[in-house]
Amino acid sequence: MAAAVSQGRWLRGRVKGVPSGDTLVIMGMTKGDAIPPEKMLTLASVIAPRLARRDGVDEPFAWESREFLRKLCIGKEVTFLTHATPPTQSGMAREFATVLLGGSTSQNVSKLVVAQGWAKVKEQSQQKSESNEDVAELLRLEEQAKEQGLGKWSKAPGASEAAIRNLPPSAIGGFSGFDAFDYATRNKGRSIQAIVEQVRDGSALRVYLLPEFQFVQVFVAGVQAPSMGRRAAPENIVDSEGSSDRPNGASNGVSKAETPTQLTSAQKVASGPTTIEVAPDPFGREAKHFTEMRTLHRDVRFLPETGDRFNNLTGSIYYDDAGEVKNLALELAKNGLAKYVEWSGKMLEDKDKKELKSAELEAKKNRIRMWTNYVPPATNSKPIHDQNFTGKVVEVVSGDCIVVADDAVPFGSPLAERRVNLSSIRCPKMGNPRTGDGRENYAREAKEFLRQKLIGRQVNVCMEYSRKVPVGDNSNPAVLSADSKVIDFGSVFLAPQSKGEGADSSTVSSTAGGQPAGYNVAEMLVVRGLAEAVKHRDFEERSSYYDALLAAESKAIAGRKGKHSSGDPPAHHIQDLTTASGKKAKDFLPFLQRSRRLSAIVEYVLSGHRFKLVIPKETCSIAFSLSGVRCPGRGEPYSEEAIALMRRRILQRDVEIEVETVDRNGTFLGSLWESRTNIGAVLLQAGLAKFQASFGADRIADSHLLAQAEESAKRQKLKIWESYVEGQEVANGSSVNETRKKEVLKAVVTEVLGGGMFYVQSVGDHMVASIQQQLASLDIGEAPVLGSFSPKKGDLVLAQYSADNSWNRAMIVNVPRGGIAQSPKDEFEVFYIDYGNQEVVPYSRLRSLPSSVHSAPGLAQLCSLAFLKVPSLEEDYGQEAAEYLSELTLSSSQKFNAVIEERDTSGGKVKGQGTGTVLLVSLVDEESSSNVSAALLKAGLARLEKRRRWDTKERKAVYDELEEFQQEAKTSRSGMWQYGDIQSDDEDSAPPVRKAAGKR
Repeated sequence: MAAAVSQGRWLRGRVKGVPSGDTLVIMGMTKGDAIPPEKMLTLASVIAPRLARRDGVDEPFAWESREFLRKLCIGKEVTFLTHATPPTQSGMAREFATVLLGGSTSQNVSKLVVAQGWAKVKEQSQQKSESNEDVAELLRLEEQAKEQGLGKWSKAPGASEAAIRNLPPSAIGGFSGFDAFDYATRNKGRSIQAIVEQVRDGSALRVYLLPEFQFVQVFVAGVQAPSMGRRAAPENIVDSEGSSDRPNGASNGVSKAETPTQLTSAQKVASGPTTIEVAPDPFGREAKHFTEMRTLHRDVRFLPETGDRFNNLTGSIYYDDAGEVKNLALELAKNGLAKYVEWSGKMLEDKDKKELKSAELEAKKNRIRMWTNYVPPATNSKPIHDQNFTGKVVEVVSGDCIVVADDAVPFGSPLAERRVNLSSIRCPKMGNPRTGDGRENYAREAKEFLRQKLIGRQVNVCMEYSRKVPVGDNSNPAVLSADSKVIDFGSVFLAPQSKGEGADSSTVSSTAGGQPAGYNVAEMLVVRGLAEAVKHRDFEERSSYYDALLAAESKAIAGRKGKHSSGDPPAHHIQDLTTASGKKAKDFLPFLQRSRRLSAIVEYVLSGHRFKLVIPKETCSIAFSLSGVRCPGRGEPYSEEAIALMRRRILQRDVEIEVETVDRNGTFLGSLWESRTNIGAVLLQAGLAKFQASFGADRIADSHLLAQAEESAKRQKLKIWESYVEGQEVANGSSVNETRKKEVLKAVVTEVLGGGMFYVQSVGDHMVASIQQQLASLDIGEAPVLGSFSPKKGDLVLAQYSADNSWNRAMIVNVPRGGIAQSPKDEFEVFYIDYGNQEVVPYSRLRSLPSSVHSAPGLAQLCSLAFLKVPSLEEDYGQEAAEYLSELTLSSSQKFNAVIEERDTSGGKVKGQGTGTVLLVSLVDEESSSNVSAALLKAGLARLEKRRRWDTKERKAVYDELEEFQQEAKTSRSGMWQYGDIQSDDEDSAPPVRKAAGKR
């Protein structure tokens, strides 16, 4: 034997497969990752019972014979000697061999098989030219096995019939009667014993499912290995005669498991009539070899997850490796021979899914095998290091965004408040009424949960990463234009409260290494089903506690919490009176006054003394202003400090209010308390507001406290009183603005609306000239191709005005049905932001607005005539009033001085014609000095507003002057006075006198 080996006749190898009871697949012994050559050898001089072929049955004891040889040899090292054999009649050369286990002559495989009765010795005529010196010994062992009744020679009654497998159709070439989906459903979670018969590629195997012997194709769940391509011609040609020259239970050198089954519809389409060969993907052969070495013809455990309509199963394969059970999918991913796929990965347990993703990520980082040339995708996130801080939560912007006041930054500093987006989670969006985006389900619940838990509470913030995101129309994060912003993400931890102080019992304080003590706010949201964990891409920055978020999400899904519930989401009906008319707001006044005090929530701080409140009991939101308390206006000294104080003190807090009245703009006036403290007194005592007794001290709650607070600030010369000298201040009760010179705007009227409203454009403003010059110099190209330019509601565009074909800046007010233009003739309603007019134009007359003129604000300013009530277009004399106002103002050469009496900001931002901030003005012709308000009153097309007893002397003087023109119209029975003095409504009536506060 030694001499034979040294002469090269004997070869060493390892048994890779056992197709039948007398056939082995042996591969060479190589070093490294090289795929070794392999041979299919038939044991010399013996023949085992044949396994069933297509539409056939086993010979008796065929399966037991194969199993004996499989368990004896699979995966073991052998030494073999091949015997030259001439080609058979079919032209196929077969190799017969003497095989020794481990090279020991005492472990001759043929002898071991014959001795156990699982094969018989070939007759002399069948051996042909096989050379085997041990034939006599084999015959002796065969006789011995027969005498003892071993194996196929069993003498037990009915043994032969019992040794024939009752195979289902799937095992002999068909799928009739086997429902893969039903099988997976019935056995989900069970560990099924199986034997792998063939490996198609690294992640697709054909297996026998025991004990029924269902023969099915199994896809390994969670991963996909590189493809093995497609051959140009069929791999096998099955001989219907079944020549005895082929390996037992195999055809043309291929095992039974490799015999091709009927093609599915998808496979027929994929293969088609072509004979073009498709080469394997890179590392496809390596992945297949990896799986074969660990599972082929080996006992495995299969955990089914699901089936498909082609009767394929998907699940996990576990195999034994030196006593250790290993997951095939995980090992493929670790070795860079398969990638994670979500479609089947989502079926796995969270722990298994996490392991697969981590293994793939590690293989990518180390560039193992199929990831050798892997280039990480570009990411728009960057890590943030060493930016942890503590602070108090000031505002909850949404369910996943809060504003925290940093303890290390002085109060009032612009850097004190830091916006923090919670890492790796996404809450339902709150929506934006201005852009038409609706609120998603559970968005309000998520925000309200954070408000109740965090507002005013101390938190620890661990900043983790920042991300550059697009703004405007660019919704693709991979294509970042100059119009982008950077937002910061971090994990926020809420310190646990003592028992009885609102401690959170449903979230266990995490003790993960390095994590601050307390509750992870993001985890609290996710576990309640109010947020979901973000599915990050590879190499994308994420929360340091991402695993805890995934576990919390699984818990919420299992418990059907929040957005994962199958029930209907909570319904909310909050009527927003801040955008309603003054008349509608007045209609709500009795409901808000029937209870002396109402509970409310401060939703926004609009200025130091003006807020937006939500009143849950009345299901409405209102604009609310403190009675008799006025803070500096926007842009004035200490205005920002007053706003900062109110944000810290009452923003999103539960408060109590008393409503006294409502003004003509729909703003409710009254007093507000937070924790039994009058907020007006807080502002006055801090020197950030003035007390206006002219409002009616007898109607203001705690008026004596407000006066004392102001006096205290004056004595200490705080803030706005820093230059205060006793006896030199403006008489109490006069507005601060009364002593100032009123602002005058030189303008031309560009558009007239109804109800005494109109648009003006400033004269002599360099911005007007610059915008007009840039628009005139633009090179307007051809009409855009449909789909390349899709303006949305609220977008700024270039629009061609129909009257003179000039191109002007415009805002999209309304879009066609569906939101996207399907034809160049589809119409868009636009508002010309520089002139105030509005019209409908086709898509072909729209262009994208260049960035050079995009950022400049609109030049048209909405105005209304002060002191007057002008009928609307729907009311009597409304059309006449609008036409007369147009005659008086719309002239290309006519310029006016617009004296600004008041500003009304209740209209919010510009959303189209008639929206936005309104300037209440007195309009005077620059040349003739004629007053437009006087002309309207004289023509009987307007009337004066009712006076208020707290009006200033200056306003009273204006009323007296205009009263003369109104009286002249009444006397001459002009316009609306044609039938005498009309009955005035009580829209502007003064509020009732309030009784002094105190005991009844």
